[in-house]
Amino acid sequence: MNTELEIKNLVKEKYAAIAEQSQTQNATSCCGATSSCCGDEVYNIMADDYTKLEGYNAEADLGLGCGLPTEFAKIKEGDIVIDLGSGAGNDAFIARKFVGENGKVLGIDFTEAMINKARENADKLKLNNVEFRLGDIDDMPVTSNYANVIVSNCVLNLVPNKYKVISEIFRVLKPGGHFSISDVVLEGELPAKWKNVAELYAGCVSGAIQKQVYLEIIEQAGFKNVAIQKDKPIIIPDDILANYLSAEEIQQYKNGKVKISSITVYAEKPAKDERGCCEPGSGCC
Repeated sequence: MNTELEIKNLVKEKYAAIAEQSQTQNATSCCGATSSCCGDEVYNIMADDYTKLEGYNAEADLGLGCGLPTEFAKIKEGDIVIDLGSGAGNDAFIARKFVGENGKVLGIDFTEAMINKARENADKLKLNNVEFRLGDIDDMPVTSNYANVIVSNCVLNLVPNKYKVISEIFRVLKPGGHFSISDVVLEGELPAKWKNVAELYAGCVSGAIQKQVYLEIIEQAGFKNVAIQKDKPIIIPDDILANYLSAEEIQQYKNGKVKISSITVYAEKPAKDERGCCEPGSGCC
């Protein structure tokens, strides 16, 4: 990986291709990425089962998530909810069931093909309070203090500047608002050769950061009551590992102390900003 722009362009290219695939095709590729690296068992290495959640829409489920953030997000009727990296609209449509007719759900995605797919799905469902907006989640096209709740599913690890996107979440949430975000994190170091593999970045692995650092970034941004709502291990099958590591390296990896996990993190924006540095949204905090 090189510059932030190059990484973003890589992710945009990969996910634009995913938007044109069927759910079956996505399920047989690395975390949905358009690569031929995976075998039959990889479809479930990250994704959780959404099918039993009210509001689930099969056409919006591309199998790209790594958790169920809407299940933990404490969304109430009448809330304004933002879904970061909304894809084809899966989490947004489930959030809509919680907010009801008097609330609103806004999905943000920087891949135009995904936005188009989500809008098509919303039109089919005839939902007038679900909107999908093209934009970067680290520079959201949203006014400050807008949302009651933010959710995101396996997306923040794809953003090169984690500090910036977490700061944007703080800016956009109303005082007293909160988020529930599912993401991939690490404990221990991945094999060095994985760092520059495009498929592993777009596939949610090499873009992940250390779990403790992830939580520290959230706290440094000013959030309170940070808690892990769910923590599940991600086991990468041997047929995927074999594309990047020799048999000896695979054994070393398995014997090592590397742990890849999907965590769902909850945190609250204080009702009053007591950081003492500036007004929210001015960019100096």
